[in-house]
Amino acid sequence: MSRIAYFADLMTTLFERRPGKPDVASRAPIAELCAALLSSRGEVSGARLARDILAHYARLDAEGRRAFFAYLAADLDLDPDRLTEAAAAYKAKRDARTLAKLTREAEPRRQELFRRLNQAPGATGELVRMRLDLLNLLPEAPELGVIDPDFQHLFASWFNRGFLVLRHIDWRTPANILEKIIEYEAVHAINDWDDLQRRLRPNDRRCFAFFHPAMPEEPLIFVEVALTKGVPGSVQTLLAEGRTPLADGEFDTAVFYSISNCQEGLRGISFGNSLIKQVVEEVRVDLPQVSRYVTLSPVPTLARWLEKVAPERPPVAQVLEAAAKADPKAMEPHKAILRRLTAEYLLHVKRGDGMPADPVARFHLGNGALLHDVHALADTSANGFRQSCTAMVNYLYDVAKVERNNEAFVTDRQVAAAKQVLALADQGETTGKK
Repeated sequence: MSRIAYFADLMTTLFERRPGKPDVASRAPIAELCAALLSSRGEVSGARLARDILAHYARLDAEGRRAFFAYLAADLDLDPDRLTEAAAAYKAKRDARTLAKLTREAEPRRQELFRRLNQAPGATGELVRMRLDLLNLLPEAPELGVIDPDFQHLFASWFNRGFLVLRHIDWRTPANILEKIIEYEAVHAINDWDDLQRRLRPNDRRCFAFFHPAMPEEPLIFVEVALTKGVPGSVQTLLAEGRTPLADGEFDTAVFYSISNCQEGLRGISFGNSLIKQVVEEVRVDLPQVSRYVTLSPVPTLARWLEKVAPERPPVAQVLEAAAKADPKAMEPHKAILRRLTAEYLLHVKRGDGMPADPVARFHLGNGALLHDVHALADTSANGFRQSCTAMVNYLYDVAKVERNNEAFVTDRQVAAAKQVLALADQGETTGKK
């Protein structure tokens, strides 16, 4: 057991109830317990109340949880009159006292409740799960959306990069964590323990994950890395069962082929940028022969766009028809067209804010990567056919140019792309247009 996990277990033991002591949570509604916690000043009594509230929350059914969030939204919201008064006082006299009052009134009381709940051992993970419950409720109860900015504000601080721990995941990692790697893999499913072993055990494979000290056995995000000779254009080749691993002196490229966020309750809290940058630094130190850092990335929204434009562009309809057969042989005649359409989509199809429509493109380009190459028949899994008609792309992380690319992308929405991709995109714009 790690020292962090041991410490968490120790703290849990310290706050365990004595035998025969009545359960506070069984005697009071959850709103009363929250009010008591907000008025509590003692650390020990506060931690006990926090534990009781979280235990009570865990027993609520769907209706009870919705009522709890309604209480947070209404009873623990801002007081507009007090806020207006505090703002007027600060406008009249700008000093530390009036600023402190304004700051206090500008923060909903539920934020302080979440902070105090976090005193209980294991509370951070429970609050992450609580936010997921809220997110799942929002489509049918959008009025509860006022609560989420408070979760986001606190989680952005609690899960700051300075608190995260990078761990190398290998075949010696404890089994309970390996099981979660299998469960949380969101890009290329890990079918069984043999499949996981092929991704972790060979000398030319690596996996890294971020953990938080308050959740020592729950990965937040992980990246799988293949060490290759040259830039690959097929994920099936990377994951092939019978492949021969490369020796140390044979690889020159690190390929990030799968990045998976593990905690849905932390949706919107970004770790990927920091993870890639730190993994690049780790590989540069440990494997100086690696000179190139690329991804082999999906294009998860490509098929959706192709379906949208297909009625006006017959060759696009033919690509979709071939992809529907989920047969690589059927796709073979359409490889060139698919590459051109993919380049066109990534470079020229934008959201309303001028950002690329594809979320994976936004992520890597926002990190300062360059769109390096486009491949057809790169992911021939069922999911690959369904979401991108088998297309995948390489994003290149050139350490010397990452900062410049990032600034151009964020400031001017400029997409850094290799010449061959720019040429493909120009051809794609004429493909099938009337």
